[in-house]
Amino acid sequence: MDIAIVTLDCFNELDSMIAAGILGRMSPQGWSVRICSPAPVIQSRSGTRVERQEDLSYANRADAVLIGSGWRTRDWVADDAIMSQLRLDPSRQLIGSQCSGALVLHRLGLLPDGVACTDGMTRPMLEQFGIRVPSAAFRVVGNVATAGGCLSSQYLAAWVLLHLAGEAKTREILSYIAPVGEEDALVQRALSI
Repeated sequence: MDIAIVTLDCFNELDSMIAAGILGRMSPQGWSVRICSPAPVIQSRSGTRVERQEDLSYANRADAVLIGSGWRTRDWVADDAIMSQLRLDPSRQLIGSQCSGALVLHRLGLLPDGVACTDGMTRPMLEQFGIRVPSAAFRVVGNVATAGGCLSSQYLAAWVLLHLAGEAKTREILSYIAPVGEEDALVQRALSI
């Protein structure tokens, strides 16, 4: 399986790195989880610098694509040169967004029912576009998921695992990454979304 974690400059580390870390546990089973960006080096808002592993074209052929958030997502969504590189297809890919990543899904026309989960800062921007934002951490319609709140990236990762690796493997990985003593609760919460 090829998994693209779309990460743009001024990114939120929690969104991209939690999902990449959880899904990367499938590497022994042949999964390739890659940080994708239009620039060779990207920097988070707090200064963490990351070298991309693939350019954005990787996302177009990946089995699953997760779009992280960041402080400049609105700028990137307005950049035709960047957005034209993304040709995602929910008929053959799982596609998810984290917080302001929902702006990317909106720009690409991937919110056909006009509803998306997001964070409190992005909510007014989406509502200006006519997108309804429920008070929920995670939502799925077909092969498109949206998540709101940095730590809901675990739900996006669990959703991808469940669909592409099955329930047993999802339980195994989530149990391993859960805080000690909270394994059952985290697994149940993630699988009930």
